[in-house]
Amino acid sequence: MGKRRCVPPLEPKLAAGCCGVKKPKLSGSGTHSHGNQATSVPVSSSGPLQNHQHADGGNGRENVSDLTLCPGNSPIARMNPTSGALSPLARPNGTANSTKNLVVTAEMCCYCFDVLYCHLYGFPQPRLPRFTNDPYPLFVTWKTGRDKRLRGCIGTFSAMNLHSGLREYTLTSALKDSRFPPLTREELPKLFCSVSLLTNFEDATDYLDWEVGIHGIRIEFINEKGVKRTATYLPEVAKEQDWDQIQTIDSLLRKGGFKAPITNDFRKTIKLTRYRSEKVTISYAEYMASRQHCFQNGTLHAPPLYNHYS
Repeated sequence: MGKRRCVPPLEPKLAAGCCGVKKPKLSGSGTHSHGNQATSVPVSSSGPLQNHQHADGGNGRENVSDLTLCPGNSPIARMNPTSGALSPLARPNGTANSTKNLVVTAEMCCYCFDVLYCHLYGFPQPRLPRFTNDPYPLFVTWKTGRDKRLRGCIGTFSAMNLHSGLREYTLTSALKDSRFPPLTREELPKLFCSVSLLTNFEDATDYLDWEVGIHGIRIEFINEKGVKRTATYLPEVAKEQDWDQIQTIDSLLRKGGFKAPITNDFRKTIKLTRYRSEKVTISYAEYMASRQHCFQNGTLHAPPLYNHYS
């Protein structure tokens, strides 16, 4: 059994993106990373897989990339077709009591859409929402089209207050993911937004002390040049790629920039931290349905978004 941590094991605030490239921050409030993450100290690195990895530089930032942050393509929360309101979000199975105060809601994704919409159209940023402002490690992911191609994914392993954290990483993931050009107004109708909150960080006893499809993992290792590197995959990645534990570890090592042959003895030197996540996804159409009172003919008008919160 792993040793439970109530907070992420990263002492500095780390930022990660879906690719293995360090992501610039829009503010100094935290660090970010990508859902599939490969990180290095002190040099950042991108891994061989295009959509899963993050890189961590010596400045304490961490970048992560992921093929997808959501298990499957079904949103966890849906709109109520009769009222246009967001239906309650059931807590995913397997969530420990230690996360009983964690509330992942579709309204968090709506807030991300609000922030992005206001930024792209030059409106003042929306008022703060009413959902919890407790601090959690978080990721914001953008996907596009029917096939839900990754369009941006950056988050942080450092606990951030959700109001400021989601606002910051909405724009960071939408505009600063170095694998993609910044999102534009024209792309809004095809977007899907996912919010992932990370929980239940535990020190694993060895590199196999985790479950595929249940845990996200973050590994720390010394590469062939004697440099400490780190890399992470969110919980969904291994399952979606149909990898077993060894394949996942080896892929993560490559994402972290390890070039030498991978032996079982080397795998045993890895320090692994496992964690879980709660996630919610909504489409732009669902977002628009929840904001009908703020839009007329597809254009935002006064009163500003989130006026209903005041």
